Amino acid sequence: MLVSAKEMLDKARAGKYAVGQFNINNLEWTKAILLTAQECNSPVILGVSEGAGKYMTGMETVAAMVKAMDESLGITVPVALHLDHGSYEGCYKCIKAGFTSIMFDGSHFPIEENIEKTKELVNASHALGLSIEAEVGSIGGEEDGVVGAGECADPNECKMIADLGVDFLAAGIGNIHGKYPENWAGLSFETLEAVNNAVGELPLVLHGGTGIPDDMITKAISLGVAKINVNTECQLVFQEATRAYIEAGKDQTGKGFDPRKLLAPGFEAIKAKVKEKMELFGSVNKA
Repeated sequence: MLVSAKEMLDKARAGKYAVGQFNINNLEWTKAILLTAQECNSPVILGVSEGAGKYMTGMETVAAMVKAMDESLGITVPVALHLDHGSYEGCYKCIKAGFTSIMFDGSHFPIEENIEKTKELVNASHALGLSIEAEVGSIGGEEDGVVGAGECADPNECKMIADLGVDFLAAGIGNIHGKYPENWAGLSFETLEAVNNAVGELPLVLHGGTGIPDDMITKAISLGVAKINVNTECQLVFQEATRAYIEAGKDQTGKGFDPRKLLAPGFEAIKAKVKEKMELFGSVNKA
């Protein structure tokens, strides 16, 4: 059931759990995540970066695939189709394509420009019933060419963005996209607590969910995080399962080379990882 992410995240924030955003990259990713959400009776957010959208031939293709798959699989849990780290132009493309939620990442702009563009996009998305996420501070690492140094957000700037009417807010707290380095300092809970106090009951978003220790995840949820993004971990378990299948020579036996067989171990690995995360985040049976 395709919906905006607002209601599911407001409920998560109030209930002290988090909804997972799992990025999709193709049909297998999408099907695995939707089926797991249904089996776990959990709300879910399908994240799509602009790079992944381009890979799948455009946001219209992505939206059409997700809508058709949601219906054909008989999915009844709440599902949001969400643009991840969207540019100003990318947000409008996804609004037009039929997404139910968008993220505008204006964190690399001066705060005045971030405010101006976010305000405009809040009005545009809310007019059509879409939810919108904004960002203050930066997420470390690189995703689709967007590089961040991992600067912690300014709580005062977070309040300025929150006051524009965004539905949820990503605030940099030392989190990183991709694999975390061994010398990673960990999440800045001091920053998170200050941001939480500044924005009131607004649901907060933790990007870079891959590799953050479980106890940090739990603490972040207790401090207002209601949405946690996972992408790299699904990619890693998919490639590990696919590699094991090929190295075992199973692709050389019978019709093991058939993509439906070749990709099946990775598909099942994604399902297992998504279920694990939903249990950790506390979203099971919260649909």
